[in-house]
Amino acid sequence: MSEAIVAKRYAEALFQLGEEKNSTDKFAEELHVIREVFQTDQKLFTFLKHPRINNEQKKQFLKEIFQGLQPDVVHTMIILAQRDRIEITPSMIDHYIQLMNDAKGIAEATVYSVRPLSNPERSALVKNLSKRLNKGTINLQNIVDTSVLGGLKIRVGNTIYDGSLSGKLRRIERNIVTANK
Repeated sequence: MSEAIVAKRYAEALFQLGEEKNSTDKFAEELHVIREVFQTDQKLFTFLKHPRINNEQKKQFLKEIFQGLQPDVVHTMIILAQRDRIEITPSMIDHYIQLMNDAKGIAEATVYSVRPLSNPERSALVKNLSKRLNKGTINLQNIVDTSVLGGLKIRVGNTIYDGSLSGKLRRIERNIVTANK
């Protein structure tokens, strides 16, 4: 079974548990903390994947470093470590956040532009995206990327809307190449 499917199943189980306990927001906050810990300390993955460290030591270690977090979140991390699936943690967290955002009608969007967007441009883009995606709220992140040359490239989940000048030039080049064959 692919890691993405497994990560999604763990995320769905944790999300259902969060809904039952009215703790989905709290779980999300704590999962962000866990993601931050794993991103800043790569040795943590190595330790938790090491075959000579038994499950009881991994369990105790996770309880100590994530002390103060919700028991269900910590328990999920322990299960992932014990089943040698700790590497799917970032993917599981992403799926959880996506489930929570879908439940709340929120979409995460990343906009690549040549320069930072002004507030009026940003608000117009949020308005258009929320209408197009049928979402109540759009969390917009603007990344300055000079390779787009002009226009915008927008990523929402796995969908990319490429209205950039570089994207249009690539499409024109592809059309010319296929026409000459």
